[in-house]
Amino acid sequence: MSTATGVDGTLSTQGPAATPLAPPPKLRRRPALVAAAIGAICIGALLAGWAWTATTNTQEVLVARHSIERGSVIEADDLARVRLSADPALKPVAGSELDQVVGQRAAVDIAEGGMLTPGSFTDTVVPGEGQSVVGVALTPAQAPGLDLQYGDKVRVVATPAQGDDLPAGAPLTSDATVVGVHISDETGQTVVDLLVAKTDAAVLATRIATGNIALILDSRER
Repeated sequence: MSTATGVDGTLSTQGPAATPLAPPPKLRRRPALVAAAIGAICIGALLAGWAWTATTNTQEVLVARHSIERGSVIEADDLARVRLSADPALKPVAGSELDQVVGQRAAVDIAEGGMLTPGSFTDTVVPGEGQSVVGVALTPAQAPGLDLQYGDKVRVVATPAQGDDLPAGAPLTSDATVVGVHISDETGQTVVDLLVAKTDAAVLATRIATGNIALILDSRER
């Protein structure tokens, strides 16, 4: 509290003296925080660039909806169009080529979800020139224990009944290649389509008609 003399000579009382304002504190720069912020910005930019690249480099390709066995005719329902970021080195088949692929045969076993490549299918006609396809229905006793697959090399062996003789000069075996396998709805037997030379087809069909044959599966090593 302080006193002062006014213009009329009287004393007056004044309040406490005003306290001067303190200067604002100086902000300290922290290099570590600045570096962390710059690093976060750089990482964010890299992630944004990666996301943009991943979305813009995708392409529509053909994949298998389910497993397709080698040799099977490829149907439209077997395939799906999906967008993938595929490695160009794999040479995937573009989704726009669906119509060209349908109707061709699978050259290899294609797993469910597998991406098609030009080597996955073939337009080779079966049977080709100089070849024939002969069907044979096999009982469990006549067929190998292993499931037969397209491309398997087999031999049809004559097993004449006791007392029967083979035609003179007829070979005991015929070499063939499996080009189809299915189960007969009527008999439950395994029906195998065999690709043979045209000159051997008639003899083989005659032998099969007797029912006295067995099918032998040879090595699958290629």
